[in-house]
Amino acid sequence: MKSLNLNMQLVLLLMVTSWQSTAQEITRQFSGWKETGNAVEISVNDGKYIIQPMNEKVVHVTFYPTGKELKNFSYAAAISPDKSNIPVTTETATQIIIDSKGIDVLIEKQPFKISYSLNGKPLLAEGNGYHEADSSWMLNFSITNDEVLYGGGARVLGMNRRGNRLMLYNRAHYGYETRSELMNYTLPLTLSSNGYAVLFDNAGLGYLDLDSKKTNTLSYESHSGTPNYYVIAGADWFDLVSQYTMLTGRQPLPPRWAFGNFSSRFGYHTQKETEETVELYFKENIPVDAVIIDIYWFGKEIKGEMGNLAWYTDSFPSPDKMIKKFEKKGVKTILVTEPFILTTSKRWDEAVQKDVLAKNAEGKPYTYDFYFGNTGLVDLYKPEAREWFWNIYKELTLQGIAGWWGDLGEPEVHPADIQHAVGTGNDIHNAYGHEWAKLIYEGYQKDFPDVRPFILMRAGYAGSQRYGMIPWSGDVNRSWGGLVPQPEIALQMGMQGLGYMHSDLGGFAGGDSIDDELYVRWLQYGVFQPIFRPHAQEHIPAEPVFQAYRTKMFATQAIDLRYRMLPYNYSLAHVNSTKGYPLMRPLFFYEGNNHQLLTYDSAYMWGDAFLVSPVKEPGIMYQEIYLPEGNNWIDFNTNQTYQGGNTINYPVSPNYIPVFVKGGSFIPLSMVVGNTSTYSLEEFEMHFYADTNVRSSTYELYNDDGITPEAYSKGKYELMNFAAQNDHQTLTIFLQKKTTDATYAKVENKVKLCVHNLAGRPESVMINGRKLNDKNLSWNPVTSKLMINVSCTITKSEVVINK
Repeated sequence: MKSLNLNMQLVLLLMVTSWQSTAQEITRQFSGWKETGNAVEISVNDGKYIIQPMNEKVVHVTFYPTGKELKNFSYAAAISPDKSNIPVTTETATQIIIDSKGIDVLIEKQPFKISYSLNGKPLLAEGNGYHEADSSWMLNFSITNDEVLYGGGARVLGMNRRGNRLMLYNRAHYGYETRSELMNYTLPLTLSSNGYAVLFDNAGLGYLDLDSKKTNTLSYESHSGTPNYYVIAGADWFDLVSQYTMLTGRQPLPPRWAFGNFSSRFGYHTQKETEETVELYFKENIPVDAVIIDIYWFGKEIKGEMGNLAWYTDSFPSPDKMIKKFEKKGVKTILVTEPFILTTSKRWDEAVQKDVLAKNAEGKPYTYDFYFGNTGLVDLYKPEAREWFWNIYKELTLQGIAGWWGDLGEPEVHPADIQHAVGTGNDIHNAYGHEWAKLIYEGYQKDFPDVRPFILMRAGYAGSQRYGMIPWSGDVNRSWGGLVPQPEIALQMGMQGLGYMHSDLGGFAGGDSIDDELYVRWLQYGVFQPIFRPHAQEHIPAEPVFQAYRTKMFATQAIDLRYRMLPYNYSLAHVNSTKGYPLMRPLFFYEGNNHQLLTYDSAYMWGDAFLVSPVKEPGIMYQEIYLPEGNNWIDFNTNQTYQGGNTINYPVSPNYIPVFVKGGSFIPLSMVVGNTSTYSLEEFEMHFYADTNVRSSTYELYNDDGITPEAYSKGKYELMNFAAQNDHQTLTIFLQKKTTDATYAKVENKVKLCVHNLAGRPESVMINGRKLNDKNLSWNPVTSKLMINVSCTITKSEVVINK
């Protein structure tokens, strides 16, 4: 035990006064406490709390009501408690203080209350805490009256979700636009502008109430599961998201081809149609990396065929030949699968005989009707069913299938009383997609350990990112109203660990004809979202190769830029996989003291360097955009410089959406525009955007083979480090390669260094002490851009630009 020092006493006083109205209204009486390893057990009259620090900034709290047997199981958590973080527990006459290395917990004995703080800053406190009502139970917290709340999964509610009672039940919303209270991917998670997050680790049907009654109350309600939650804290937004993804797991780096262009629709009916479509991309000189084949690969009709899960050879007579043909062109083949086995499918008898389906109360396969036919559902919670399902994936992967689209995985229709191996449909509904992704991910680890899986799904649970899940935003309407909420959805999900949330570019549902302007604006936005995948119902083609000339031209420009940006995007993905930072980031991540930005989604950051403002209205001539303070911002398309800390009225062009580069940023670009099979960093461009407000800046360019799983942890990678020192007389740029891999170490990377935003032509340029003559550099007075050639090796190089 340690005695309370003056600082701790002040912290506790602050916590008490900050939460003076949070005492639990129910009669809960403190009765004792004890230490159990590095956890603390708090006994009360109606049960016990187990308070378990997971690390310095994450605390797990579980309440065990007296007389109830509960399973202590987590789908979300990816870590075990840090045994080195042993809290010091101190008791006074009125309080118990659990003092860890980070989050501190204060328990007041009478009236009973639990509150949390980090480094003296109050976070939140239990209000009524655990209590029961009818057949449900609830966890209740008191919050301050001014904090903004995010989370709850994918919704269209505006950036501030406070004031909403959110149902937690993954369910598709077909054709949504500017309001959607319930969608495919819900999460029992909220993040606060006060620097904390709370994850309620329960995969069943529930409700997350973000102060809907305006009583400064946060609550979680469920009918099943264990009452437990994680309190996560961070020093800033980056730290908070990093801590959350440390708890729930981080996204493995996808294969490099996943950052290219996809050919996709619902759907290609035949092998001939699929091959002809892919061939059009090469004829039109539009790069493409993958083709997605929807449900017609296993049957001729939409209805009655689901669950066949084998090639329909009348339409696809030689799939092996088709797959190999595509692979030679650098194009991967992806198949769409579903977990429903129709009673009319060719696998129904096998599924029944193998006992792989969820059951009814009599122990027989539970069958029911939905849009596609009369069906059963694979019980992904049963080991034998998982093995059966994986063996189908394994066989097709051996055939050459490179990726998987898991559709309808909420599950789309999931009876409440269906019996799975571990509970009813309502008990574990929200973890179904999570377990599906886990099945495929772990199957690859076992049977294809040298291949990175590609797993596209629209429903999951907290932590599904650690199984490589790439989610999309469901069946959005093909309209301007459908485009409007896409940044909100992606930004919110990125904060909740799902950094690859993206949309069907161009929109999916409805529409009578192509809206060329909408299509172009959606694809231009898609350049700066995690996955570039036009997709729609077949009556309006989604592929750029089928568009009118002008639309195709703009679409091709967007796709070419996407491929040019591959070095930047791949390095950004590496940061996500190692630190958990989102790819798309709200502006308040960068200007946290600006409270107006807490609800702003008209622009966002794509990594650290790009500010992007999608055009989400037709026919507009100008768009208001806020540029954060502290930097100058250089127009990516015109090179014009704008001062930060201002809202500008930007003239909109049909050729591109507004994109700005933060002053002091490095931007690597590929010199080759083609699918990723031709990708190389042996020669590339590095653009530096000079800013007199930024004296120093650094950047790491990451590279590996794009294939090997966990290449970074295995040492099979290279990092090229760039740094800039900028003063009134000189701009000095350093570059050096770091690698332990002999293959990368011997390569001399040729870098075309492009320096933007200089005040005038430099007096001189020197590389490693050698002055360059005019033949070895290029100066463009119109764009104020300097271009020189330099090499990046394991030996540090220095470029000195004398202004």
